[in-house]
Amino acid sequence: MNENIKTYAIFGSLILISVLVFLPVWSGLISAWAGSDDYSHGFLIVPLALYIVWQKRREFRAIELHSNWTAFPLVVLALLLYLIGQFGEIKTVASLAMVGYVAAAVLFLLGWQVFKRSIFPLALLLFMIPVPGQIYASLTIPLQLFVTKMTAIIVSALNIPILREGNVLHLPEHTLQVVDACSGLRSIMSLLTLGAVIGYFGLRSNPMRWLLFVSAIPVAVFVNIVRVLIMVMAFYFFDTDLTDGAVHTYFGVGVFVLAILFFLAIRKGLSLCEK
Repeated sequence: MNENIKTYAIFGSLILISVLVFLPVWSGLISAWAGSDDYSHGFLIVPLALYIVWQKRREFRAIELHSNWTAFPLVVLALLLYLIGQFGEIKTVASLAMVGYVAAAVLFLLGWQVFKRSIFPLALLLFMIPVPGQIYASLTIPLQLFVTKMTAIIVSALNIPILREGNVLHLPEHTLQVVDACSGLRSIMSLLTLGAVIGYFGLRSNPMRWLLFVSAIPVAVFVNIVRVLIMVMAFYFFDTDLTDGAVHTYFGVGVFVLAILFFLAIRKGLSLCEK
């Protein structure tokens, strides 16, 4: 029982320290989650990670705790990176340093056996960190162009007159620009997170979990091609604009639901392969 109390006390102390010491990081993360649909899932990450740790409480009870002093330099390194990130105003570095500190502290204070069983919830914390703007932009543009190109090919195959210029599609009476939201990157970030969680709870083998995780990328790109294709068809056949107002919002939600259904179907197929 004393070991259990010690384990919970250390976990509780780590949470408290990570909140107090890294308060500027948390403030920035919460602002990012609240200010962007791309990262609104960040609010769910910490509760999910804590729930997973709580689920493993029986495993933790059976472990004899041993401090691992070889991990102490990692704790110091994480704190140094945090200081560099804070004073250099590099938010991503500061956020990564915070997650690194928590991981290193678990290894240092609780030992390898606890750390090994905590790898997934610790790794899950990475999904709450926004992708740096430079990386986001460099990924968005190629995806925009790919989605636009594939849509134009499909539309042409349906004998609908269309002209593509970069990420702009020209119809006889309408022009449609494939914006950042239609590139698929927003869906990729959300579906990668969803894939990690569903794979962890819904699949048994790590290879199948990884397959489900990476399947988020083609699924997100495919449903966004479907999204742009439907927009083009609505313009051409019904003279209906699905790119503005509440209709666009509902349409986007519907497309994301379609992505989740595809995703769950893939998980079902992978789970059958495990039997």
